[in-house]
Amino acid sequence: MIGLTQELAAYVAHPAFDDEEAACDVARTGFIDTIATMMAGCDEPVVRIMLAHVGSNQSPAEAPVPFAGIMLPAAQAACVNGVAAHALDYDDVALSAHTSTVLVPAILAEGHLLDVSGLEALRAYVVGYEVWAELFSREPDQYHLKGWHPTGVFGTVAAAASIAYLHRLPEAQARQALAIAASMASGLVANFGTMTKPLHAGRAAACAIEAVRLSMLGLSSASDVFEHPAGYLNALSPAGRVDRTRPAAGLGKTLRIMETGLSIKRYPVCYSGHRVIDGVLTIAERENLQPAQVGGVRVTIGAAQASMLRNHRPQTALEAKFSVEFAVAAALVARQVGLAQLSANFVARDDVRGLLDKVTVDITERPCPIDPAFSYADRVVIDLIDGRSFDSGDIRFALGNAKLPLNAADLRQKFMDCIAAGASTTGARPGADAGLYGRIAQLQRLASLRQLFG
Repeated sequence: MIGLTQELAAYVAHPAFDDEEAACDVARTGFIDTIATMMAGCDEPVVRIMLAHVGSNQSPAEAPVPFAGIMLPAAQAACVNGVAAHALDYDDVALSAHTSTVLVPAILAEGHLLDVSGLEALRAYVVGYEVWAELFSREPDQYHLKGWHPTGVFGTVAAAASIAYLHRLPEAQARQALAIAASMASGLVANFGTMTKPLHAGRAAACAIEAVRLSMLGLSSASDVFEHPAGYLNALSPAGRVDRTRPAAGLGKTLRIMETGLSIKRYPVCYSGHRVIDGVLTIAERENLQPAQVGGVRVTIGAAQASMLRNHRPQTALEAKFSVEFAVAAALVARQVGLAQLSANFVARDDVRGLLDKVTVDITERPCPIDPAFSYADRVVIDLIDGRSFDSGDIRFALGNAKLPLNAADLRQKFMDCIAAGASTTGARPGADAGLYGRIAQLQRLASLRQLFG
């Protein structure tokens, strides 16, 4: 019987797209959102650190870092761009992870070097997404509770699938590349709220390119790395209940990218708190609440969400991104949770800090059947000092979720806001203009990725 590793390699070498146009539409959204957040995050300290780290090794110049106006070796460009895209935690979400923030930087870098078309870049995204979804779908338990950050863990293998597709690797070399990538995959939840979290995304994109190149040079790897008892899936599995033997019969036929899609973030904080923010904002705006009126806020979320929102009294803006207490406080104080609120000064405000201890967290055990990292629904109850209470009821999906998507105008507005945020801190950068949105929006018609950033 053909094993999972070989099935994945066969798909990468000979992908089938049941509804290519619709699938590429979803992929294009991923490119729009990732390039937007990449530009917005371009001047974050972690990006400056990464640029300094790679600055001594800029040859050969194979791929652009558009916000810095430089060319780097493809793997390094993918790493820097991936870090920038994930630095603000504003990038899109799917499969309990940030799929685009790994796939897009890897494809942009190696695709630039190979001079592929925009359509081929979109197809490569779909290939990577489908491999990611196939592997992720086999685990019934929550990776975050075990300590794994799926963005880094699954992104490395999925992006390797995308890059192997771009190179048109035959099955044997595609299998080797996927297995090499499997040994490079990592990322720990313990590093959430630090600069190392965005590094997970950048390193996953870079390792994907390296894995493919190593395979092309002849580096050997296990032919059964995904299904082996001591292989990738079993090693990662929180409780050893992962399904390593089920045939991947539907791979490429019923596209999971059409079923699951992409969820676009409206707030630059951990997605685990987005439904809570929606609930607080809805109540606060409807009732015209002032922070001084609030006696307490009770939020109900899932266990994995609570594990990610680990910073109960954040001291820095990075820590605040992973704090449900801060999310509630910002929503009450500023009536928004945006880039302006993710600053050291705002986090340190007395009125913000005074609300942190008023937030209590309850755990619901009912999981979401679509994404097990989340509860079926979140809930917010705001108790006022005067005895009144306001209950959000069950909040099933955050605004911007794939099941409650942004419209085209809102997606474009987020893109423009992100471009403006990047330009405000670094000045004008190559490609950071309104024309860039138009080129990405028509990516399937672009003859070469080299035309993307002008």
